[in-house]
Amino acid sequence: MLVPLLLAALTVALRARNLSGHPFPNDDEGTYLSQAWAVTTGVGMSHYTYWYDHPPLGWLQLGALAWLPQHLLPEQTALVHGRLAMLPVAAVTALLLHLVARRTGLGRVAAAAATLLNAVSPLAIGMQRQVYLDSFAVMWFLAGLSLALSPRRRLWAHCAAGVAFAVAVLSKETVAVLLPALLLALWQGSDRRTRSFSLAAFAAGSAVLAGYPLYSVLKGELLPGGCHSSLLRALVWQVASRGGSGSVFDSGTVANSLVVQWLRADPVLLAGGAAAGFAALAVRRLRPVGLAVVLLMLVVLRPGGYLPKMYALQTLPFFALALAATVERVLRGGWCRRVPRLRWALRAAAPAVAALALVPLAPGWWAQFRETQQADLNAGYRAASHWLHTSAVGDRQRVRLVTDGVLWLDAVRAGYTPGAGVIWHYKLDKDPAVVASMPRGWRDIDYVLATPTMQEAQSELPTLKVLLRQGKPVEDIHYGQIRVLRVPEKTRGAGPGTPPVTASLLPCIGEVDDIWPYA
Repeated sequence: MLVPLLLAALTVALRARNLSGHPFPNDDEGTYLSQAWAVTTGVGMSHYTYWYDHPPLGWLQLGALAWLPQHLLPEQTALVHGRLAMLPVAAVTALLLHLVARRTGLGRVAAAAATLLNAVSPLAIGMQRQVYLDSFAVMWFLAGLSLALSPRRRLWAHCAAGVAFAVAVLSKETVAVLLPALLLALWQGSDRRTRSFSLAAFAAGSAVLAGYPLYSVLKGELLPGGCHSSLLRALVWQVASRGGSGSVFDSGTVANSLVVQWLRADPVLLAGGAAAGFAALAVRRLRPVGLAVVLLMLVVLRPGGYLPKMYALQTLPFFALALAATVERVLRGGWCRRVPRLRWALRAAAPAVAALALVPLAPGWWAQFRETQQADLNAGYRAASHWLHTSAVGDRQRVRLVTDGVLWLDAVRAGYTPGAGVIWHYKLDKDPAVVASMPRGWRDIDYVLATPTMQEAQSELPTLKVLLRQGKPVEDIHYGQIRVLRVPEKTRGAGPGTPPVTASLLPCIGEVDDIWPYA
C-alpha cells in the first residue's frame, strides 16, 4: 500500500507546483466554476445558461471540493481555487489506476510504472490541473472498473460498479463510450455460474442514470418544443447537429491541430500507449484495457466528429496501463513462451529498442515537463483579478463590465452584480436576455476587461468587436496581455446603437443551445 500512496503523493506534488502559472486558462474552466458557484451558494445564476449540455453532477462535485480552497486561500483567484480542487481528484485517480493495474494482472513494478507514467506525463500534468469534468468522469470510471474486476466476485461490488459507471456518465457523458470495456471486464471478473446475476446487479446499479431524464421530465424539459430547454434536443445537437472538428489526417483542421498538440506534449505516452492498446487485445486479461484504448481512439479518428480539447484526459490512464502492461509482457517473453530463444532475444533487445525510441524524444519531453513546472502563463489573469478587487470604478453594483468566463467569477466576488452587472463576453451577441437589456447596444457598457480569449472571439461577435475598437484604454495589465477599456461617457447613451442580434433571430432562451460555444 505504501507504493501507490507515494505515487499518488508524487502525482499531487507535480500538479500542485506551478498550478497557478500553467497551463493558460480555458474559458470552459470559468464556465464550470461559475456553475459550481451557482449551485453551492444559491446567490444567483451562472453566466452560462443551462440547457442540458452536460449532466450537472460534475460541477456539483467541483463545488463540494472548491469550498475549502476558497476559505483557506481567499486571496487567490477563482481559477486557482478550482484547480486546487482538482488535486484530490488526481490523487484518487492515481490510486485507482494502480488498483486497476493490479487487478488486470500487472506485477508490482508494472503497476507502479503505469501510475508513474500518468504522474509524470507533461500532458497529464497540464490537463489534470485544469478544471475539466472529464477528470471526475475518469476517476469514477476507474472506480467502476476496479469493482468489476474485484477478485472476490461479490454481487455488491458488481452493483457498485454500475453505480460508479452511472456517476461517471453523470459527471461527463462522453465517458459512456467506454461501456463495452467495462462490460467485458465485468464478464471476465464474474463467475460463470453467477454471471447473469452480476450483469443484473450492474444494470440495477447503473439505473441511477435514469435520474437525469427523470429530472427533465419533472421539469417538462424532456421533449423539444415551446420556449424551454430540452434534454432530447441537446442530445441530438451533441450527436448529430454539432459542427465537426474535421479529420485528424487533414492538416489545418481543429482535430489535426489538437492531436499534434497532444503528441507534442507527450509523444511517448500517446504513441506508445496507442500501439500498446492494440497489442493488449491479444491477451485475455488485458482486453478490457485494450478495448478501452481502441474505443477512445475511434472517437478521435472518426471523420467529421467533434473533438473537444479536454478529450485527451479520458485517454491518458488507459494508454499508461496498456503501455506498462505491454512492456511487462515483452520483458517476460509472454508472446513467445514456446520459443525460449526468441523470448530471450526479445528480452535482450527490448532495452536497446526502448533507448533508440526514447533518446530522440527525451529533449522535447523534458522541455515540456519543465514548462509545466516553471512557465508562468497566467500572471495577467492574476493581475486582472487584483484589478477587479482594487480598482476605483464607482459603484460596482451599478457598473456594467464585460469580461471572459475565467474572470467572471472573480468579478462577482469583487462586488459586480452577476447577470446585469458583469457580462460574459459571448452573451453580448448570443443571449437574447442580455441583448434586450442593452437597448443602445455596446453604448450601454461601462468597462471591458479584454483578455486574449476575447480578442480571438471578436471576429464572430460584432458587439464585442465594436467595444474593443471604441473602448478607450485605461490600463494595460501584465505588458498588455489583458487591457482595461472604458466606453467614453459622451458615447454612452448618445444614440440608439445597433443591436447585434435581433429578438426575431433568438425568440426565446430555449434556442440558445443552437449557437452556444461550449458543451
